[in-house]
Amino acid sequence: MTESVEAPLVLIVEDEPATRALLAGYFHQAGFMIAEAANGKQTREAIIRQPPDLVLLDIELPDEDGFSIARDIREISNVGIIIVTRRANEDDRVFGLETGGDDYVTKPPNPRELLARARNLLRRTHPSKMRRAEGTVRRFGGWTIDLARRRLIDPQGMEVRVTRGEFELLALLVRSGGRVVTRDQLIDAVSGTDRNPSDRTIDVLVSRLRRKMNDGGAQPRLILTEKGLGYRLGADVTGPV
Repeated sequence: MTESVEAPLVLIVEDEPATRALLAGYFHQAGFMIAEAANGKQTREAIIRQPPDLVLLDIELPDEDGFSIARDIREISNVGIIIVTRRANEDDRVFGLETGGDDYVTKPPNPRELLARARNLLRRTHPSKMRRAEGTVRRFGGWTIDLARRRLIDPQGMEVRVTRGEFELLALLVRSGGRVVTRDQLIDAVSGTDRNPSDRTIDVLVSRLRRKMNDGGAQPRLILTEKGLGYRLGADVTGPV
């Protein structure tokens, strides 16, 4: 049975549609739930409708100064706030932190850096939720697999669609941490995804995974064949970075 894990909710407050879509897509691919707001009014409505775990807040909004929103949020909540803005001068940075921001990032943000800052902040503000969410995430060879949400993310942060059988096979290899997994064990793992799984079923699933993960050719790097035994993962497996 798949473990039920509630992902942290990130509210992205940004009036530029392209920037908002970029951030929403990146955080969604990283496994977060997303809410969006384009102005102060929508921000306040979103917070009332479903309190977020983290707010990415632009301070240059069409109807209201983001600093005042940060101040008002802080009066009623300890939610993490990362201010994301073009204003790079020191006075604005200090003022943003004084009015309630926990962190301050200038545009254009580096998505990977912003994601790392968001995770670090959430680990402080919502440690239990982050432990539950990240406890199901494993990384290997640049790839990320979320065992609870059944998602596979490539090194560029894009989700790769896999079938149920492909996922179950890869998940078992990842959980085994580089140890050899026998064909019988793999057949058991995919038995609920195929009527009569066989050695041929396993070979087909491995072949499809290698193709989707660009791991084909004469010397695969990620899914390695152990002749006469089965398969094993060829990359080190780690938890969240």
